[in-house]
Amino acid sequence: MTSVPLVDLAAQQEQVADEVAVGWAEVLKTTAFVGGPQVSAFESEFAAFSGVEHCVGVANGTDALELALRALGVGPGDECVVPANTFIATAEAVARTGATPVLVDCVEDTLLIDVDQVRIGPKTKALIPVHLYGQTAPVEKLRDLGVPVLEDAAQAQGARRHGVTAGGLGDIAATSFYPGKNLGAYGDAGAVLTGSAELAAQVRLLGAHGSPRKYEHPTLGFNSRLDTLQAVVLSAKLRRLEAWNTARREAASRYTALLSEVPEVRTPVVLDGNEPVWHLYVVRVADRDRVLGELHAAGIGAGIHYPTPVHLNGAFSSLGQGIGAFPVAERVAGELLSLPLFPEITQAQQEYVVETLKKAIR
Repeated sequence: MTSVPLVDLAAQQEQVADEVAVGWAEVLKTTAFVGGPQVSAFESEFAAFSGVEHCVGVANGTDALELALRALGVGPGDECVVPANTFIATAEAVARTGATPVLVDCVEDTLLIDVDQVRIGPKTKALIPVHLYGQTAPVEKLRDLGVPVLEDAAQAQGARRHGVTAGGLGDIAATSFYPGKNLGAYGDAGAVLTGSAELAAQVRLLGAHGSPRKYEHPTLGFNSRLDTLQAVVLSAKLRRLEAWNTARREAASRYTALLSEVPEVRTPVVLDGNEPVWHLYVVRVADRDRVLGELHAAGIGAGIHYPTPVHLNGAFSSLGQGIGAFPVAERVAGELLSLPLFPEITQAQQEYVVETLKKAIR
């Protein structure tokens, strides 16, 4: 064996290629490129899969977050609670509304938001837990705080907490269909999920130039829609998602077993009540950058998610929170290592990854 990719999109593409080709041919024939019937069909399918009443397709996951926030009435002068250990888009969406992200450290074992550190102030307009790496945050503890909860479910399509699917745990949820996600499009795409007809209608209005009907614009919006070709792809993949997530769980269990006697590697911890979908299998190791380099030299496509906490990125220097503000997130950022994981990964590939990792750390 000479290489193992971090994600194998070609293997997934092969499984849906024929179905997508038929669907795309129909779109090309009817020329319903924007707002075609395939979009509403996917929205209904994904809402049912997620156990919610409403799904609104949008252009990408960051737009999904911003549109959800705007539907909640978030704007200049408001504050939104965001974990420091997340992809920058979570905080970026808050900033795009004119509000301020209020960062919170993560828990040492699961790396999810530390709900015990969340503080509600007079300007707090929303809480944004991130379902990191494919497992859900303890949203129920945040619901008790009396502030609207927006789930960042970009990495958790199909994940469950106490039997409830991600997207149905809070007041509203945003997800991404970036190609590498568990449910990925052939480009950028996203969606907002909610049980509220009012919030769903507001998201749809804002994402269509604030226009309920052509050339009527009672409110200021912008252009963020799921295009029909991507909807075809997503419907084809959604029909296989449960099986793919099961395969991910099996692969994650295999990694954990293979690494059980390697004390130098700290394996992921699953929060009680969670059924993850393992978007990423993230371990922690000392001297991470050297180890990563050796894995790459051996043809193993390992990665880092994420190397810099939100507050230490230049984009958020205005928050005035330097090194030491969120010690757990800062410490683990230098240890995180994402191992290759995708539904089609073989036992032989995983054994090669683990054996190479052992050599690198020892």
